[in-house]
Amino acid sequence: MLIQMKVEGLLFDPRSGMYILLLKEINGTETLPIWIGKPEADSIALAIGKVITPRPLTHDLIKNIVHGLKMKVSRIVITEIVDNTFYALIYLDKNGKETAIDSRPSDAVAVALRMNSPIFVDELVIERRNNDELEEWLKNLKPEDFGNIM
Repeated sequence: MLIQMKVEGLLFDPRSGMYILLLKEINGTETLPIWIGKPEADSIALAIGKVITPRPLTHDLIKNIVHGLKMKVSRIVITEIVDNTFYALIYLDKNGKETAIDSRPSDAVAVALRMNSPIFVDELVIERRNNDELEEWLKNLKPEDFGNIM
């Protein structure tokens, strides 16, 4: 079963020096943190802020290609987690025919935000994540921890 989620925020994890993309269930309380690099976090932050860059960045280019080919991104799905690595698929639709494209979740989310496409996570990913330590860390977050990452 798929769980629809939204981007809840981006946080900096000083322990790892990486960023955390935090997804939250739209009609529930499940969350899914995904550690990502700074370039991906910057791209997601630009999409969240609806910032227009003077020239297209990589995820803008993907959006332009998809539109140019008269296709749409029907959804993205975070499909599995293996050895702490997440996997995702971007579903392209052309005239009702879907094609699934392998993607890193951070790239899939960056594209989905630009294309207003829904974000889904397979419930098995939620069940498999090992997050006792993270849940404790998230409980202690303050609003100022969700600062500007750019």
